[in-house]
Amino acid sequence: MNHDDYSDAYIKGILDEVNTVAMIGASANTVRPSYFVLKYLLSKGYDVWPINPGQAGKEILGQTAYGSLDALPDTPDMADIFRNSEAAAQIVDQILEGGKLPKVIWMQLTVRHDEAARRAEDAGIKVVMNRCPKIEYGRLSGEIGWAGVNSKTLSSKRPTLKSGFQHRGLTGKTRG
Repeated sequence: MNHDDYSDAYIKGILDEVNTVAMIGASANTVRPSYFVLKYLLSKGYDVWPINPGQAGKEILGQTAYGSLDALPDTPDMADIFRNSEAAAQIVDQILEGGKLPKVIWMQLTVRHDEAARRAEDAGIKVVMNRCPKIEYGRLSGEIGWAGVNSKTLSSKRPTLKSGFQHRGLTGKTRG
């Protein structure tokens, strides 16, 4: 896998197949990027399990926070890592040693560890590094263009708006 250049189909496939996300490094601080991403993913219908040892047992955006991956109620489809690159490598090793393998390990913007990615891929896990699922979802759905940002995606197709908060899904399926 070339981790310098992901195809839109690869990213879209991940965002379409994932339902549950373990957000490692989630923050209750409303100005932190992980808080914004957590809020956004929840608004798109994903089940997000915040992982933050300092917040364990408390709620972040109405979601119970867990102290570790081992404390989760089930195996998540995706582990979204909001930690630095060295910590990400340790988290990948914890995932591999724990035996409950997610479909995807996603490392946030500026987070990259090629050796950890290779180990995860050798175990059959898809990996994305140095990307944000919030940004990728918005770009691929065309939603980011609503704010005047060039998504490099052109379409004459009208967006499909859902009930409630208006947003455009990547697929027609309903999560949950």
